[in-house]
Amino acid sequence: MNKLHALLILLFLGMFVGCKKEKKPFQKLIVEKEAVQKKQVVYQVFTRLFGNTNAANKPWGTIEENGVGKFNDFTEKALKEIKDLGVTHIWYTGVPHHDVITDYTKYGISNDDPDVVKGRAGSPYAVKDYYNVNPDLALHVDNRLEEFQALIKRSHETGLKVIIDIVPNHVARNYKSISKPDGIKDFGEEDDTSVTYHVNNNFYYNPDEVFEVPDWENGYMPLGGEKHSLADGLFVENPTKWTGNGSRASKPNMGDWYETVKVNYGISPAGNKDFDELPEGFDDENYEKHFEFWKDKTVPNSWLKFRNIALYWLDKGVDGFRYDMAEMVPVEFWSFMNSSIKMKNPEAFLLAEVYNPSLYRDYIKKGKMDYLYDKVQLYDTIKHVIQGHGKTDNIPPIFEDLKDIEHHMLHFLENHDEQRLSSPDFAGNAKKGKPAMVVSATSTTAPTMIYFGQEVGEDGSEETGFGDPTRTSIFDYVGVPAHQRWMNNKQFDGGQLTNEEKQLRGFYKRLLNFTINSSALVGKYADIHLYNREKTENYNDKLLSFVRWSNDEKLIIISNFDAENDYEFELEIPGHIISEWKLNNRNVNVFDVLYNEFSSQLIVENGLGKIDVKLNALGSYILKIQ
Repeated sequence: MNKLHALLILLFLGMFVGCKKEKKPFQKLIVEKEAVQKKQVVYQVFTRLFGNTNAANKPWGTIEENGVGKFNDFTEKALKEIKDLGVTHIWYTGVPHHDVITDYTKYGISNDDPDVVKGRAGSPYAVKDYYNVNPDLALHVDNRLEEFQALIKRSHETGLKVIIDIVPNHVARNYKSISKPDGIKDFGEEDDTSVTYHVNNNFYYNPDEVFEVPDWENGYMPLGGEKHSLADGLFVENPTKWTGNGSRASKPNMGDWYETVKVNYGISPAGNKDFDELPEGFDDENYEKHFEFWKDKTVPNSWLKFRNIALYWLDKGVDGFRYDMAEMVPVEFWSFMNSSIKMKNPEAFLLAEVYNPSLYRDYIKKGKMDYLYDKVQLYDTIKHVIQGHGKTDNIPPIFEDLKDIEHHMLHFLENHDEQRLSSPDFAGNAKKGKPAMVVSATSTTAPTMIYFGQEVGEDGSEETGFGDPTRTSIFDYVGVPAHQRWMNNKQFDGGQLTNEEKQLRGFYKRLLNFTINSSALVGKYADIHLYNREKTENYNDKLLSFVRWSNDEKLIIISNFDAENDYEFELEIPGHIISEWKLNNRNVNVFDVLYNEFSSQLIVENGLGKIDVKLNALGSYILKIQ
């Protein structure tokens, strides 16, 4: 699905990447971390692609032509290999029943219209029935929910916690649940469609207007132009609803989220909130207080519907949710929703897609989110560094800006929306992501996320229908070549990987396992990069260094983002760090825990520490003090 963050990226990127930074005097900075038991690692997997061994990749290919993965492909062996990679949580993307083109009418599922479906396999963010799962993913469609519950059980037995998507901002144009529990009403079932807006309508309407399919552009045709009985340029919706991205046009543009409709959370077309707002100073109250606040309040009907959905999936054993485009939904709803979830499961993992940095603290503090994407700041900045037109000097100020919420800002280098690291439009080479991955995984106490196939260098180059090569398709049936080599005909042993791919996966495995077991990485942080930029010869803006420590572990982390050049320099550890570490004037040995191939000595004289470092192109050290 296209995202509305393009404008936000342009607005905020300049603050962290595009603008030239004035060189400022080094400022002492030690960030105190929250009490965190250990780092967490999320493995995002696109569920229908994971177990697919079919390599045909025919553009717009059917499920029979291009194949599809199933819940049962996540065997005990597969899940153990994911867990052993250093993973604590698995996010099964694309589980709720969304629109698909494959015909499942014999199971009582209505056909979906290609005129309002993206791709042949459909967008996972156009959910059609929140009380069941994608029929593509089941061996036995009439038993699909039970097959997913069995997968939850296998995941838990392996030691993995389970996350699924909830898409609160929009649903499929043809939303209709055939699986909802007794007493549950469908979205829109009780709406007054004669008015544009009512606080308890689930959707916004254009009364007396009918929906019109967009004009297709750039040679696009549904299903690639293949003849289909429903691909006739018509979709009956009378009166028409507003489109998911907020378009009020009865005939949306192709670039709009035309396959979805916007959910009404009690905000009028003029922007008025027809619900209670949180009291001033309520930001730092805990979820119990938020839950109590909403107990005696009347809230819009859509709020209740989504709370019911979340609690339903918690009852099925799901451990948390990833919320799509959470900032398009009022923060008061999240206070209501997330406090209800936490009352049922205090350990629930709640991750939100929010791209506007000015909203981060509201959605964490008022909305009770556990984690937000650190996209517009850290990800975008690191991407520019990897591509050679950004400076590492721009990274430490991000940690300074976010230090009060650093634990809540989840780090990633790939997900289903972003270009693959190995794609030509990003890095063109998975090795270029290695220093970035070290920084992403070790710089804060926040969780790290990787996308399936990232650990073996998948480049996302398949052209299979709707969507953009450089991103593995989430709209069509596709095989994922590098991942398939690791899968090795469902042996899940990496048997077909190249030596380079094996080495890359080995790097990820060492790094991620170290992070989830390190006490220093849930301890304190201090930047030493800006200090060394002023003090150290041959230390430039392609390098980055910082320190992490706890009572029983002290780390010096150094990465070289330069793909061409090795560097030799004498890294200096500032006096306030030496004092904090109580090293005084004694020398200590340091050794690299990432590759176990480098050791040196930290020389302490006159209250300062110095280490002779030789760092290869794209190399990193996680130096531990003995």
